[in-house]
Amino acid sequence: MSGTSLRRGWRSPVATAVVAAATCTALGALSGLLAGGTWALRACLAVAATALVVLGARALTRSTWIPSTIGLLVAAYALLAVYATPPGANPLLVGPATLDRAGQLAQQAAQLIETSVVPMPVWPPVEMLIVGAAVLVFLAADLLAVGCGMPALTGLAYVAVWTPAVVLGFPGSAWALAGTGFLYLVLLALAQPPVGRERGVRRAGVVAAGAAGLVVVTLAAGPVVAAVPAWSWLDLPDVGTGAVGPVRLADDLDLRDSLRDQSSQVVLRYTVESVDEDAEGPTATAGLVGPLRSFTLRDFDGRSWQRDPGADLTDWDRGGLLASTPGLVGATPDASRGTLTAVDVQVGALREQRLPVSTFPRTVDIDGRWSYDPARDEVVGQDRTDVDTRYSMIVEVPDLEPDLLRSTSGEVPDDVTGYLDVPGTEHEQDLRDLAAEITAGATTTYDRALALQSYFRDGTQFRYDTSVEAGESDDAVWDFLESRRGYCVQFATAMTVLARTLDIPARLGVGFLPGELGSDRVYRVTGADAHAWPELYFPGTGWVRFEPTPAVQTGPPPSWSNPFRAAGPSASPSATAQQPGAAPSTSSTSAPGSTGGGLPGGTLTDESRAPLLALVGLVLVAALTVAGIALHRRRRPRTGLTPEAAWRRLRDRLRRAGIVWSDAHTPRQAAAAVRDQVRSRRGRPLSGDADRALTALAAAVEQDRYAPAPTPHDAAELQAWIGAVLTDVSATPRGEAGPLPAEA
Repeated sequence: MSGTSLRRGWRSPVATAVVAAATCTALGALSGLLAGGTWALRACLAVAATALVVLGARALTRSTWIPSTIGLLVAAYALLAVYATPPGANPLLVGPATLDRAGQLAQQAAQLIETSVVPMPVWPPVEMLIVGAAVLVFLAADLLAVGCGMPALTGLAYVAVWTPAVVLGFPGSAWALAGTGFLYLVLLALAQPPVGRERGVRRAGVVAAGAAGLVVVTLAAGPVVAAVPAWSWLDLPDVGTGAVGPVRLADDLDLRDSLRDQSSQVVLRYTVESVDEDAEGPTATAGLVGPLRSFTLRDFDGRSWQRDPGADLTDWDRGGLLASTPGLVGATPDASRGTLTAVDVQVGALREQRLPVSTFPRTVDIDGRWSYDPARDEVVGQDRTDVDTRYSMIVEVPDLEPDLLRSTSGEVPDDVTGYLDVPGTEHEQDLRDLAAEITAGATTTYDRALALQSYFRDGTQFRYDTSVEAGESDDAVWDFLESRRGYCVQFATAMTVLARTLDIPARLGVGFLPGELGSDRVYRVTGADAHAWPELYFPGTGWVRFEPTPAVQTGPPPSWSNPFRAAGPSASPSATAQQPGAAPSTSSTSAPGSTGGGLPGGTLTDESRAPLLALVGLVLVAALTVAGIALHRRRRPRTGLTPEAAWRRLRDRLRRAGIVWSDAHTPRQAAAAVRDQVRSRRGRPLSGDADRALTALAAAVEQDRYAPAPTPHDAAELQAWIGAVLTDVSATPRGEAGPLPAEA
């Protein structure tokens, strides 16, 4: 099938604009793998700028490769200047130091991709690779479509963008897929040969209707097809070290960060069974065992958490208990102290050096090189967990009663005093005053802790929100208390800090909520179940978990911190406590029904709309650019007449007189067809002047299309050739062909 070259006339800039827009929409394929941010906007801006460079170069040369090469060089220079300029250096001067830094950034990006959470935050090194890859996809697609005249092959470039997300199980937006497909059809339509006006309108209508139909079918059928159970029977190949790459928990939590997309990968699978089916006591469930904690954090600077140096690691007896409860480390599990529950865990996509274990006393049996950190109550390995890492626990679940916690007393051990530090911010005293107001009337450590928890879980005062407002002070906790909006990190940190102001040792626990129970009786924990909570120290009991994050995200609080069960006189915050800036107004379990945690590293936020708006804006800019080019060409004076334009003009005039030729004809064949039709109509050939003019114009068109450096022709000369042919054809007797309309 013979098509029309996209390298000539108005089709060239339009095709390049369509390719650029399709490249930008194809980036939506990465939305399931990458966290929200400005990476899509910057990639689209880079593609648009490169497209302008290619258009400019193509206007100056007929070469197939030179425009793409110039675009590649300019884009590479800009990429190095923006991302790889050494600190203090002039970004316009790209030299060896810049190239060295670019290599280092590429290595950092590879390491981040290997070790980061999915969806992966887009740090500058990773963004550099994404922007560069987007430009390369555009250049490849543009070279295929416009440079080589093979627009159908551009689909390979867009398939390459979508393949990783689809194969790894995290496809992007259906709208992005539909938009890319629509623009691909537009590109194919541009390559179709011109037809008569009436047929052209019909064909355009068919193409538009077909494209619109494809979009509708894709959006309507996509969710249905994706839900077909048969897909779950197909095992797609694994890429990298895990199903989609490693998932890790962030240990540098920053209260100023909004919660970005969380991974839906399964990080843990585990079963829960009672050790003694005949024993009396609670039913063995994940809710009874509670969340699985990976690590704890002590040091907080007013904005973010950092890991403390910790203590020396020790080996342990696989049959003895590991616990923060004094006197239980190394002891044998005993049903008289609590309910014994067996937990068998299989690791999925999680890549951690710290093993997720119950916060209750437990044994841990695992192969490999693992040690115990008694100060943090963590199981630490020399290597990270891997796919199919397996371990088992016997968890001793104590019966923590409110009265037992109320009666605890004693001195705080020296190794726990570090958990009383409060950041010395400008609002430190405000925090102390607020904590005193909330707990006014509470006479025990437990009642104070319960009052703090109830204060934060009050749905009329606080709201769970993954978007965090910009801070206005040097104290992120105070800013949270004023905005009264946040997710688990803000709620847990605020309760931890307020507890410390009351001389209650407190730390932050980080791990996973129990997850979801499947029909096969296996619990599945995903990255979205990542969670943070406060743990408060009670002498004689150890660290006890509380849950200040609202029930909408975590379900009911643990049974021992449920104010309705506690029924203490101070189980709720003091009525006199006021919200900042407002009028008056560890052992743990997560109750079934919780909807997930909400911890960075572990749903699109509002800021993810920016790339979408950028894509819409880019499409509008491309459309306006195409309209401007078309309008300019319609109004362009004849001094800008080219051989190709003159040939089209002659063809249009001759068609009105009934003289036509096929798009498959070369210029020489078309000239011969004109001579034959004129001879058959009037019984004699074209005049000498008309024949020479037709031959000259056909030769000029051949040169313009195929010669590396075509001979320039004056517009007046081209117009004279057109006039000579039309004048002679107009002299045909009326019985054969009517006179041609006057030249406009």
